[in-house]
Parts: sequence; C-alpha cells; structure tokens
Amino acid sequence: MDEIEAGFTKIMEKIEDMKKTDARLSEEVRTHDSELLGRMAVMAKPVVKSVGLKLLKIGKQDTKGELYHPNYYNEKMIVLGKCEPAPLRPDDPTKKISDQFCVLSERGIFYELMYSSDGFLTDSFLNPIDPKGAIDTYGYDIMFMLYQGMHDYMKSEEDLISALEKVIGFIFATTRKA
Repeated sequence: MDEIEAGFTKIMEKIEDMKKTDARLSEEVRTHDSELLGRMAVMAKPVVKSVGLKLLKIGKQDTKGELYHPNYYNEKMIVLGKCEPAPLRPDDPTKKISDQFCVLSERGIFYELMYSSDGFLTDSFLNPIDPKGAIDTYGYDIMFMLYQGMHDYMKSEEDLISALEKVIGFIFATTRKA
C-alpha cells in the first residue's frame, strides 16, 4: 500500500508543478498575444486571398427585405468573430450599427465591419483595427477561428491532393493496360 500512496503523492506533486508551469506559460502567451495574432494574419494572406469572400459594402432592400443592386468590397475577407455592436458608426454618428464583425483581409489587415440599415439601404463601414484592439474587442475567439480556418484549409488541401493522386493512379493504370 505504501508504494501506491508514494506513487499517488508523486502524481499529485507533478500535477501541482504542471499547474504552475501552465500559469506561467499562459501569462507569457497573453503578454504576446497581439504579436502572435499579427504574425498569423500575415501568414494567412495567401489562403484568405484564395478562400475569402467579397463582403457586402452597400445594397438596397426591397419591401421583402431582399437585397438588390449590391456593391461588394474589392478585397476578399474572412469573418473571424462577431460582437455586440457599438452604438454608432465612427464614420457617421447618425447611423446605428446593426451588426459588427471582425474580419481579416487578403492583405493581412484586421477590420471591424460595421453594418447599418435604415430599412431601404444597408451599408457598411470598414474600420481598420490592430491585432491588440481586435483581441480586446472580440476576444481570443478570433485567434482560434483563424487557426481553425487555416487547419481546415490544410485538411481540405490534403484531401484534394490525395483524391488527385488516386485519380491519376487510376488513369495511368488504365492507360497502361490499354
């Protein structure tokens, strides 16, 4: 029994040491979180350019709420997060914000995309935001979403390459037999 207790005590000591290390490392990450997010954004640029979407800049709404004559931003973006909207837009304090998102552009720049609607016109304001401001406003979810998005993109690329290898193998195997 003494051996089991001694082993259990060792495990408990190891857990306490790991908790101390975890706290120290977590603080280190928090200290440099905006630097990390900024570097992730720069590295993600080619993927955003490939898989990003052109988001709505302005559009008119018909009586059913459907958009017509939409105009989109020129650069592609991915949406990383959403927050409670600020009361008013920085570019026009008379416009109330209905939706507010954190996006990453194909140039590696973070923006707050703020949408306003008066029932006839839906327009937006693209407000640049630095990585620290993005984390402060949207939380660590945006860092996770960027990481997860790149991970999913890599996985889909691996699946595509694997499928192409199989198709090519089948084609050449069929061609050689013919």
